[in-house]
Amino acid sequence: MSGEDPRAAATVGFVGLGLMGAPMAANLVRAGFEVAVHNRSDGAAEELVALGARRVAEVADLAQLPVIIFMLPDLPFIEAAAEALLERWRREPPAQGATLLVMSTVAPDRVRGFGAVVREASGGRAAVVDAPVSGGRQGAVDGTLAVMAGGAQEDFDRVEPVLKAMGRTVRLMGPLGAGSLTKACNQLVVGTTAAALAEAVVLAEHSGIEPAALLEILGGGLANSTVLQQLGPRFAARDYTVTAPAKFMHKDLRFVLAAAEEAGTAVPLATAGERVYAAVNDQGLGDLDLAVVREAIEHLGEARVRQG
Repeated sequence: MSGEDPRAAATVGFVGLGLMGAPMAANLVRAGFEVAVHNRSDGAAEELVALGARRVAEVADLAQLPVIIFMLPDLPFIEAAAEALLERWRREPPAQGATLLVMSTVAPDRVRGFGAVVREASGGRAAVVDAPVSGGRQGAVDGTLAVMAGGAQEDFDRVEPVLKAMGRTVRLMGPLGAGSLTKACNQLVVGTTAAALAEAVVLAEHSGIEPAALLEILGGGLANSTVLQQLGPRFAARDYTVTAPAKFMHKDLRFVLAAAEEAGTAVPLATAGERVYAAVNDQGLGDLDLAVVREAIEHLGEARVRQG
């Protein structure tokens, strides 16, 4: 797409219109791209159609588009959704340079394997670029996401204008899988920071300090961060309205542990964080917002008191 108006070049397919996917697809429409969307439920798809997108009944109906974006919870969902698409490509190969953009948070090793499957199914004509994002739902709405990509340079160049319609910071981090590894590092920082802040809030409150006062003073010093600014008010208000379900952080930190094992390095904070977010899920809180880690830590403390 380099050197020409990318909006005139092709229609973009978009699969998965959840909390993040719907506003991302909407920004593509607003940027002037032709967008064909597929989603299992009707509501989000209808909103996109109202903006000017076209809805397709099956993922395989996107088979001849040069760029297809997947924004589903994890790679197994993407593999299942793409099965019919790849089967069609085995019969009718796509145009050279077709690109599947995996924008979900997935395991680096698994997305490399998926890339090999896609290349084989397409007769070498199609490639995968992994391009997970950070910035939360508000970043998706505002089009200010950080997009961390992995893939061949020529594949990235073709989709870069598409990515820039959804993100403010867009960078190729290395070969396929590098985007997902970068996102794992991002989640290591976000997940453990959120847990540390929640732990500080619970400790302060149980010691007689108001959470709002603690968070205000932390925000004025070295402990300040975007995580604090976004989650601090939710901690103080116990507001767990979903912007990003907490259960996904457990999945993401497991990707960190697997990547660390592959790289032969230690990740003690990620190891501790994985246990914390496992407790979030075990307590039945995983469908609530990431801020609910505060409740999980409080429950762990109550359990400790009961035990002894």
